[in-house]
Amino acid sequence: MNIKIDKFVVSIIIVILLAYLFPQWGTQENKFPINTISSIGISLIFFFYGLKLSPSKLKAGLKNWKLHVLVQLSTFLIFPILVLLIHPFIQNKEQETIWLAFFFLAALPSTVSSSVVMVSLAKGNIPGAIFNASISGIIGIAITPLWMGLFVNEIQSDFDFTEIYLKLILQIIVPVVIGLFLQHFLGAFVQKHNSKLTLFDKSIILLIIYKSFAESFEGKIFSAVSFVDLMLILVGVIVLFSLAFFLTGFLSKKLQLDTEDQITAQFCGTKKSLVHGTVFSKIIFGNMASIGIILLPLMLFHATQILIISVVATKKAAKK
Repeated sequence: MNIKIDKFVVSIIIVILLAYLFPQWGTQENKFPINTISSIGISLIFFFYGLKLSPSKLKAGLKNWKLHVLVQLSTFLIFPILVLLIHPFIQNKEQETIWLAFFFLAALPSTVSSSVVMVSLAKGNIPGAIFNASISGIIGIAITPLWMGLFVNEIQSDFDFTEIYLKLILQIIVPVVIGLFLQHFLGAFVQKHNSKLTLFDKSIILLIIYKSFAESFEGKIFSAVSFVDLMLILVGVIVLFSLAFFLTGFLSKKLQLDTEDQITAQFCGTKKSLVHGTVFSKIIFGNMASIGIILLPLMLFHATQILIISVVATKKAAKK
């Protein structure tokens, strides 16, 4: 069985290396307008996201309610609860930051593209995957900041719900709504050039990742994270994914979903969006010094979920 190396994961590693070698390019003192470019890029990402959403397909997808409820509960409830169970054991500020990074990961919506691709590979319910992955991003705009508001203000005194949601409305919701409004006119064009738009999305995400890690390296934030700590974070990511994957599969059987729906529930309900994560981190955490650490579990999770789900999807496809 051949497992393809995800080029985006490789790109993330290269960008982090660049941030380590040349952190000065991403700091506030640098004259290159990274903040402006990334802010405009974020709005364009979600404008194109709105253009890709088909109202008719979303409306048709509402019928399979058991699948939808399970996927969204897994994404926005099971994941956060699993991480919340660890919170009583936090003993110091460093552990609190790493825990917050895991909680941020747990509160994020599902990813769209890789969820649909993997469900397709495993021969699951593709329309159900498209519906749930798409609607998850919309729900996350409201739910993720609510979850984070419970804890971010404990370590970040300038956390302001009004400002956060104003940014979300202007940078994300408004572009999505405009995209939805224009979907009838430009939807076919966007689908035709989807690969190029995906490249644009990933370029903006890489830019945000570079800036986040450059600021963290410049501020020597990662000096407190040893190789052992990094391996423990990786183990934590794998355990979190495995628990969510098992629980979602168990509940899908209890709900008596058919095989195709079980595949979709497990694959969509255990994915987390790197796109939303990097965008939300910029809006929710602002210029918080430890933003690189906040993104670390998410990026490890992104690589891990692609690897594990690729293997599982290939095995499931082989059984059919």
